Amino acid sequence: MPMKKFIGLSLFLFILLGTLSAQEGMWLPNYLVRNEAEMRSMGMKMTADEIYSELKPSLKDAIVQFDGGCTASLISPNGLLLTNHHCGFDQIQDRSTMENNYVEDGFWAATMADELPNPGLEVMFVVRMEDVTAQALEGVSPDLPPRDRQSLVDANLDKVRKNAALKPHEEAFTQSFYEGLQYFLFVTVTYTDVRLVGAPPSSVGKFGDDTDNWVWPRHSGDFSLFRIYSGRDNLPAGYSASNVPFQSKHFLPISIKGVKEGDFTLVMGFPGRTSSYLPSYGVNQVLEVTDPIRIGMRDISLGHIGEAMRKNPETKLKYASKQSGISNGWKKWKGEMQGLRKAGAIGKKQHVEEQFDELLRDNSELNGKFGHLLQDFRSTYSEMEPFHRARTYYTEAVGVNIELFRVAFRLARLVRTFQSQGETGYRTNIEPNLAALNSFYAEYDPGLDQKIFAGIMEKYFTEVNASFLPEASLKRVELHQGDYAAWAAELYGATLFADPEKLKKLLEGSPEELVKALESDPFYQLANELNDAYSTKVAPVVNEFTEHLNELQRQYMQGLIEAFPNKRFYPDANGTLRVTYGKVAGYSPRDGVKYGFQTTLAGVMEKYIPGDYEYDVSEKLRQLYDRKDYGPYGVKGEMPVGFIGTNHTTGGNSGSPVVDGAGNLIGLNFDRVWEGTMSDIYYDGALCRNIMVDARYLLFIIDKLGGAERLVGELKIVK
Repeated sequence: MPMKKFIGLSLFLFILLGTLSAQEGMWLPNYLVRNEAEMRSMGMKMTADEIYSELKPSLKDAIVQFDGGCTASLISPNGLLLTNHHCGFDQIQDRSTMENNYVEDGFWAATMADELPNPGLEVMFVVRMEDVTAQALEGVSPDLPPRDRQSLVDANLDKVRKNAALKPHEEAFTQSFYEGLQYFLFVTVTYTDVRLVGAPPSSVGKFGDDTDNWVWPRHSGDFSLFRIYSGRDNLPAGYSASNVPFQSKHFLPISIKGVKEGDFTLVMGFPGRTSSYLPSYGVNQVLEVTDPIRIGMRDISLGHIGEAMRKNPETKLKYASKQSGISNGWKKWKGEMQGLRKAGAIGKKQHVEEQFDELLRDNSELNGKFGHLLQDFRSTYSEMEPFHRARTYYTEAVGVNIELFRVAFRLARLVRTFQSQGETGYRTNIEPNLAALNSFYAEYDPGLDQKIFAGIMEKYFTEVNASFLPEASLKRVELHQGDYAAWAAELYGATLFADPEKLKKLLEGSPEELVKALESDPFYQLANELNDAYSTKVAPVVNEFTEHLNELQRQYMQGLIEAFPNKRFYPDANGTLRVTYGKVAGYSPRDGVKYGFQTTLAGVMEKYIPGDYEYDVSEKLRQLYDRKDYGPYGVKGEMPVGFIGTNHTTGGNSGSPVVDGAGNLIGLNFDRVWEGTMSDIYYDGALCRNIMVDARYLLFIIDKLGGAERLVGELKIVK
């Protein structure tokens, strides 16, 4: 394709013709003028310029990326930030002590002087976005091999970043969109003095915890408050007692008018990753291979962890966070599979592909460029499947579920450091490794890990093709006659990793002694055997297939755009600032079941189980409920807690503000419904719902439960 035509195509991507589900899409905020008419028809009163502008304050100036993986919003002119409780949980936990347990009791800073610093916590503003497609694709031709194309694009983007016009406090990064058909430069500002201001007790912020995760109806008050501090020039500055609250260009007023079915909702934030344009063959791989393997492996570990946590309070304390992390993906993938099947996602993808194929047959030019794609997808996914299965089993077994492998691979890296950098490099890395190992063993149960090892390894060696497995390990399995429990007992009884004190002494001694001890350690040998087999027999082939699929996906994206000129295409999420809009709406997940859009404090009390770590409710909250003491935030004797809408969200949207048509905060995004978790791959407006904390519940908790009148007085509340 000539360069001029290529650039024209990248600009054409944003021409909004035809129809698309009004709820679907993660749109670039600087191009919303083309969505404005539709958004207004749904109830928006703002202009696109009020959402994103580089010349005057706009909604984007109140939105930050929080701690690299969540979103937060400014809700006062003095740098007050609102995000999820689970996004700020690490900081809440790190600031807690036995005397001041903010996790259990909550925290509300009485004055600004009481707001707590958080070393390492950062928030990032987007200053501006620039389309740099022409510069990125300079010299790129259609016949350029994929690796050469990527190398040239990388070199071009390096020039773009180096030549970007930046102020001293600004930074720049580039990102691709539409599978590499378009590129943007993002200019950002990062603040590093971010202090904890307020958090409800976990009985509010994590109410329902793991059981209610990905579930509606939901009753979590999943929020926390932080504040950005700056130098006296309002620019970023490292923590200092002399820093002052950041003065924001824009902040969000908070509406207590409430929501009703059909109300317009807009979510702005930093969604992580979606794969909306996967062909049917890719969706089938997720549905039939990837998700079932992940779920099956985690069934084993979660079963053992759950049993141990029920029996032993100490194990429950050690493994609560680990169990939650493993379970989060497990539950999400189960919902994803259910949603993909209920929505008929594969059949609908195939219908689009049939239309695509038909259009190509009627257009020789398009057929010449894209006619090979569907067959190539089919054959590539088919040939890749056994290798992809092996990779998925390996990452689940070695990377997620069996903890002791983390120690083995950490020490393997240390050995490589010694081999490449000598004793000086080795000594430099001892302290951080000792600190990491101390942290690991403080929350480790070897007996539990041994049981998990037996179950996971049985699955691994049974299900993975023997040609992908290490011969030495296969012989050990044969020696134990398939008794994985006996093999596990032998390994965990013999490895030096089972004795943390002995291991620490080895680390503090000579590197030669450590290397010698590791060479004869059976668990270390197994870890290296598995890693070597994977690295030589599986990873290179998977990487080659993945590279080819990435190129096919880029061509397919381009082909869809050219074949369907009257359809609009939004770019997949990639961690950059996006806007998604929809409406407040209930849904029907299955026959005979209809969920309403709103939950209330009455539902919290219905779930209340005294002393339960997920469903306990504090005495003060029960008293407020009994007296119906909701202040100005309740309505008709009820206290709204959460609501759902049709906004297209994903990971990274945690903590995203939800605003009404006028730009007032009405809620705080924190999750999706279980049946709609497939929205990362396929969005269905009938099933996909995002879950939000009602702004009125936030204020009620801050004011009536927390007694933080100081903070309420800082807000602009719209009645």
